[in-house]
Amino acid sequence: MTVHDTIAVRQDERFNKDKLQEYLSGRLPQSDRLLTVRQFAGGAANLTYQLSFGSHEYVLRRPPLGPLAPSSHDMFREYSVLSMLHKKFPLAPEAYVYCDDLNIIGAPFFIMERRHGTVVRKNFPKKFSKISHAPKLMSEALIDALVDLHSVDFDKIGLSTIGKPQGFLKRQVDGWHKRWHAAKHEEIQDVDDLYTWLTDNLPSNSGTSLVHSDYKLDNTMVADDNPGEMVAVFDWDMSTLGDPLSDLGTLLSYWSEPADPPFFQQASMMPTSKHFLTRENLVHRYADKSGRDVSNIRFYHVLGLFRLVGIAAQIYIRFIQGQTRDKRFSVFGEMIPLLARYAMGLTQAP
Repeated sequence: MTVHDTIAVRQDERFNKDKLQEYLSGRLPQSDRLLTVRQFAGGAANLTYQLSFGSHEYVLRRPPLGPLAPSSHDMFREYSVLSMLHKKFPLAPEAYVYCDDLNIIGAPFFIMERRHGTVVRKNFPKKFSKISHAPKLMSEALIDALVDLHSVDFDKIGLSTIGKPQGFLKRQVDGWHKRWHAAKHEEIQDVDDLYTWLTDNLPSNSGTSLVHSDYKLDNTMVADDNPGEMVAVFDWDMSTLGDPLSDLGTLLSYWSEPADPPFFQQASMMPTSKHFLTRENLVHRYADKSGRDVSNIRFYHVLGLFRLVGIAAQIYIRFIQGQTRDKRFSVFGEMIPLLARYAMGLTQAP
């Protein structure tokens, strides 16, 4: 996140800056100075703002506008994880303050450390264009950071109670099916067929680790001068204890390749380029670095896509009900059935 990633706060996503300044005064270094607020333009769910007190910068995170699915966009969970995880996983920003007083900005929020670097989204950064292997370096760093996360001893940092590993995969499948039915704007048979396939092909748990639950390229940050150096991993509000391969499946479901269907490349929030590692190579590197058995990776990839269907439905229903005016979400209605069909194709592949 650099200065170029911030915009003036969107009209419908503003809050009372004076109330926030009054609340934070004395709780953070330099918080007695004049507060200025800008918004990070990326992301499709939680709202993220840059807070500046003179030269001191912080980040505020809050849930999206409108009704929320139970247990989603959990700011207290994200605060609790980040307040401990940074001690053993330096890519996690430190969290400083949590507030559940709705009178301050209208929603629970927390304040965390500001990291500086580059978040790679749809367009490949020009600053890395002269480094021919930059996409490969990013791909490798992304996998290596995931392996490091999954090796963290969560007991030693006080995070053994943030999730229930037993039955994790079944709860994921059932939970996203319920969220789909709560948010769907139309009936799509492929989604129910995906649920049936996932239920029928549920593997044994591959192990237990900290799980990020939304691991993807644009939830990470690399150094401005080195695309192979990861400097941060963001968006921990769904983190829990569970099957580590679910994170790899999530990454695969977001990953884009030149051979993917046009709709998928268009919807992807990463550059589509032959210079990034393929999904197959990502899986091989994870297996080599972690020593984990990845023979059931198709299940986790399909689960990741099933989850994306649910996320897209939750976002789109907020858009058509007027709870968000972000025009980026207008195409989600067309994308959802295509995504479900694409996922069904993976279940039928040799």
